[in-house]
Amino acid sequence: MKDEQRKTLTMKLGNAHLTQLATQFDTPNYDRAALKPGIVHIGLGNFHRAHQAWYLHRLMQMGEALDWAIIGAGVRPGDAAMRDRLLAQDCLTTLIELSADGREVEITGSMIDFLPVEEGNGPLIRQMADPSTRIVSLTVTEGGYYTDAATGGFDANHPDILHDVANPSTPRSVFGAIIEALRLRRAAGTGPFTAMCCDNLQGNGDVLRRTIVSLAELTDAELAAWIADNVTFPNSMVDCIVPATGPSELALVNSLGIEDAAPVTHENFRQWVIEDAFCAGRPAWEKVGATITDHVHAYETMKIRILNGGHQVLANVAELLSIGTITEAIADADIKAFFRKVQTEEILPHVVAVPGVAPSDYLTLIEGRFANPAIRDTTRRVAFDGSSRHVGFILPIVRKARDEGKSTRGLALVEALWALMCVGKREDGSEIEPNDPIWSDLVAAATATQTAPSLWLAQTQIYGDLGNDSTFADHFAEWVQALTQNDVRTVLRSYYQG
Repeated sequence: MKDEQRKTLTMKLGNAHLTQLATQFDTPNYDRAALKPGIVHIGLGNFHRAHQAWYLHRLMQMGEALDWAIIGAGVRPGDAAMRDRLLAQDCLTTLIELSADGREVEITGSMIDFLPVEEGNGPLIRQMADPSTRIVSLTVTEGGYYTDAATGGFDANHPDILHDVANPSTPRSVFGAIIEALRLRRAAGTGPFTAMCCDNLQGNGDVLRRTIVSLAELTDAELAAWIADNVTFPNSMVDCIVPATGPSELALVNSLGIEDAAPVTHENFRQWVIEDAFCAGRPAWEKVGATITDHVHAYETMKIRILNGGHQVLANVAELLSIGTITEAIADADIKAFFRKVQTEEILPHVVAVPGVAPSDYLTLIEGRFANPAIRDTTRRVAFDGSSRHVGFILPIVRKARDEGKSTRGLALVEALWALMCVGKREDGSEIEPNDPIWSDLVAAATATQTAPSLWLAQTQIYGDLGNDSTFADHFAEWVQALTQNDVRTVLRSYYQG
């Protein structure tokens, strides 16, 4: 059907129009009215709907997991806007898979409700306490787990944590809400649920366990012990490139004849590796392509270091050079040469093979995925929250290399480029809009760093003790000085040609 004809037949996404939409697109073949909840997912962004919700939808298409439907939730005031959009379309999502060969469109329906977002998190606590909830999963960003960068442990002095300790029944954090729900379940004899982190963190289940148990110990030692003994926290690795939804994505879905206020575009690749540690059962995700294994660590190390770390290698320098997307960045000769040298010399040596995939082969796969011309993944999105992403994706490699006496010179350049980006000006003089929860602090530190490089590494909430490592600090200072005296491309060439 021509786009002009389709435009006149645009239908609002919702249960009432699924039969009509099914004439053109893949839609749920299961009775959504008969679905029963089993999962509460906190953090209903694009990634969850393109990834975990899709795996469950595919199982439902097979007639399975019909009692594992998702109830969405959020703990920030901004989550209420997504709730309104999704409830207005019966929690359906249009997924548009984009590749160099074209696009595939499907409408998914594994989510059936979105809880009210309220101060004190009462609706969320009640739903998690309900016996029907057997898994609570989260995508709340890598920096959302209250980790003290200086020690790597739990940050008990964060204002949110102090609030939850003083007000355990009306918590501010998602973790306080989980603890209160588990307290109610323990008191009622309901039993535990599985708490599953789906964020890009090394040992993400272990991080989630530490956060929840540590917070619980501050208010109720017996409850903390019960959680530690009964709740399971499976580690997992998640992977799919999912751009943010903006005007072009909204226009694309509208051109297809669908009125969807929250469509999702994504690449033609997904991976989900999960530790089989579920105390209250789970859907059979392995039937639709997930890998269930007790050896998640090697998979997540490969992905987090090569893909997520690689994103940070690309995004900051691309911002400085006014390159708008990751695809354009990897196509730039200087940036690609810089990217490949950092990867092969300083990242791949700290990655081990997984079954069937060597680190060098995975790097080739990632380069191909980054180059997908159909995916408009902006450098701004990838560079967002660098204060968490560098901590999670780059600095662990620096520490490992330091401990093993291996090179960190290229990674020091990655950090110097991030510091320059945080000054807030591109090389062409245009302004970089605030792009981090602590942007004003980063700008101040970055500005001072251009004449006193040690001040950037002195941010112990990010770098911990790395500022005391003379080799890394010297490399960093070398690159800061080079970037103050030369344009960015000259510095890149001095590195990759050296």
